[in-house]
Amino acid sequence: MVDRSSSDERPPREREARRTAPAAAKDASSRKSRERLVTSRMHRPIPHDSAHKHVTGEALYVDDLPEPAGTAHLYLGLSDRAHARITSLDLDAVRASAGVLAVLTAADIPGMNDMSSTGRHDEVLLAADLISYHRQPIFAVVGETRDAARRACLAAKVSYEDIPPLVTVEEARSAGADFVTEPLKLERGDVTAALNASSRRLKCSMRVGGQEHFYLEGQIALAVPGEDNDVTVHSSTQHPSEIQHIVSHVLGIPSHAVTVEVRRMGGAFGGKETQGNLFACLAALAAKKLGRAVKCRPDRDDDMTITGKRHDFLIDYEVGFDDHGVIHAADLVYAARCGFSPDLSGPVTDRALFHADNCYFYPSVRARSEPFRTNTCSNTAFRGFGGPQGMLGAERLIEEVAFATGLDPLDVRKRNFYGIGERDVTPYHQRVEDNIVAEIVERLERTSRYRERRQALRSANARSRIVKRGLALTPVKFGISFTATWFNQAGALVHVYKDGSVHLNHGGTEMGQGLYMKVAQVVADEFQLGVDRVKITATTTGKVPNTSATAASSGSDLNGMAAQAAARVIKERLIGFLAEEWSVPTREILLEQGLVRAGNKSMTFEELVHAAYMARIQLSAAGFYKTPKIHWDRKSGRGHPFYYFAYGAAVSEVAIDTLTGEYRVERVDILHDCGNSLNPAIDRGQIEGGFVQGMGWLTTEELWFDKEGRLRTHAPSTYKIPVASDRPRVFNVEFFDGGGNREPTVGRSKAVGEPPLMLAISVLHALSDAVASLADYRYCPRLDTPATPERVLFAVEEMRARAAEHRHEGKW
Repeated sequence: MVDRSSSDERPPREREARRTAPAAAKDASSRKSRERLVTSRMHRPIPHDSAHKHVTGEALYVDDLPEPAGTAHLYLGLSDRAHARITSLDLDAVRASAGVLAVLTAADIPGMNDMSSTGRHDEVLLAADLISYHRQPIFAVVGETRDAARRACLAAKVSYEDIPPLVTVEEARSAGADFVTEPLKLERGDVTAALNASSRRLKCSMRVGGQEHFYLEGQIALAVPGEDNDVTVHSSTQHPSEIQHIVSHVLGIPSHAVTVEVRRMGGAFGGKETQGNLFACLAALAAKKLGRAVKCRPDRDDDMTITGKRHDFLIDYEVGFDDHGVIHAADLVYAARCGFSPDLSGPVTDRALFHADNCYFYPSVRARSEPFRTNTCSNTAFRGFGGPQGMLGAERLIEEVAFATGLDPLDVRKRNFYGIGERDVTPYHQRVEDNIVAEIVERLERTSRYRERRQALRSANARSRIVKRGLALTPVKFGISFTATWFNQAGALVHVYKDGSVHLNHGGTEMGQGLYMKVAQVVADEFQLGVDRVKITATTTGKVPNTSATAASSGSDLNGMAAQAAARVIKERLIGFLAEEWSVPTREILLEQGLVRAGNKSMTFEELVHAAYMARIQLSAAGFYKTPKIHWDRKSGRGHPFYYFAYGAAVSEVAIDTLTGEYRVERVDILHDCGNSLNPAIDRGQIEGGFVQGMGWLTTEELWFDKEGRLRTHAPSTYKIPVASDRPRVFNVEFFDGGGNREPTVGRSKAVGEPPLMLAISVLHALSDAVASLADYRYCPRLDTPATPERVLFAVEEMRARAAEHRHEGKW
């Protein structure tokens, strides 16, 4: 077998240098030199495989699939209370409504009335007695049409015995509410002693808002019954295997009777990791009950009220530091609104603590989570999975220290960075061994002209009475791996057909992030074929079993390595066969641009494959990969939960109108570490899109629940995601060329799905910087998120009042 990994996985500049090496050096190692000449299919900016279909409308999503004859439609009957007991449920008028085929309640579930992803059996599919959040599903109506089913739901008569709801973290804490999962504590050093010994210390709180996923394609499932117990579910899901297992539990049948398939999603962002369970299970239940295909597609309002969001947090912090801005101790409590059931709140709040340090070393640190149960929808995964909220706490500490000492926030950041070979142990006792944050920040500081611009902005603010500008540079260190160690595995299936074309299937799902194309590039690179020779196929549990969710920024790392392993098995067989046929050593055989060569002999890849088939060589293989080196002991709060870290930094400049609180992002400069990018075009899109999504979370996207626990911002009319006009006026994105990932990931690349979202924290701190200018940068504005124009205006007025008070007292 020819091993080209050392060639394929080197940075482009090294590959180019080796191509131009002197002839004498090539002669010294003929086999390796030929391998270096191979043109890699990886690391090239190839367009997304469905890009043209996205813009022409040809890309098929679940709702676009041709419906089987007789397809029925399911809609949900929802509660009108956030916390109550059902005293009576009269569905006679629903059953009598025109076009109704069936009405389903908890009593109609043959298996378990549970859709929990944790295995704790604590999240009911349909509520039978206790209502735990507003718009919780109680029953389902199956109709000849979606409209008939939806209208029939309105005929239900439900009586309740109200129970006071707990809506906010503060209410849950005051009431002594229980936690939905076991809290976590990370600790290193003697925090109390270090705080007491610090020359300066301060204590405060920060509120961090949640976020609606607002995927363009809403939740949807189409279930088609088969013979015996079989059912096929087309679901818009990031986790087909979880859908498979939970559908089987609800129906009371083995997992092998359920096949889940997904070709693509129209966005997901974590909102389709567990939240698709409800819709898939009910569609499958109705399909088996009626013996006909059933589709379930809620409208946007119901989708938003039923499904979970990004967790909002109340962060309490105390920090000890010195006059030089060096932090000596940090005590942090992250209290989260988790909703009525655990869902993924345990690992989300854990990851918030894992990132409560961001890029900073705390000599003594204690971080605790408080995952409160509330009478709201169960919050869930969202891009970053708790990491962004954790980093906001870390950056607030930096900001507090900077304003308290009068230092530039960037200088405080740099003084507290993790070191190399020292000051490098995280609160969870993993060493930071791949630290490049200082290099990234130094380069971005220089290329963005941070110092010059900051001085110019201060001068401009002194002259401008109404418009104030702010500038901030913030870094990102994001851990890559599932913290649930068992999820760090993947499988793939590769077939090579007699004509030399390749069929690829793996457990990763495509949600617009370009995973399918990246993995296809990996396989094409192994066989040295054009990417057009690799057929990308829908993810299905019938081909690759027991898959992990496409989440935690691990899609390419896991599935790329699994597909590469499968392709290498087939390649090894082909090379072994040809070595015997041509009577040459395997090391002399080289695959290169669709050809197979050994000395002066050559043949096309298609010819080789056909000859191997005639010789009865197996041309199909399964590949498997599990992430090495990782381990985590939650009870002790120690381990090595992350395979590596992804780094980046951003400089954002904003301008605010101090009369209205309105603002705009004038310029953003990003320097991000993708390792050796598998596909620079796709990765650039991920960086830009992630940043804008993070900016929306921190500025305009506000989830507002009333005192009765009803979500009031449940449509585009009231929930404001960023639009094209909100983009930065100048948007510069560069890749950090640091020689690739030090770990042997596929192509020495790094994950890029989640880390860029946290670069948008620079926007929040730029807004804070602009507000602080109203009091000559003497006070920390302490902006909560989202920093809507209203919140910015309140902060402006507060800063003006503080400035006026201190002028009056003669303190300036």
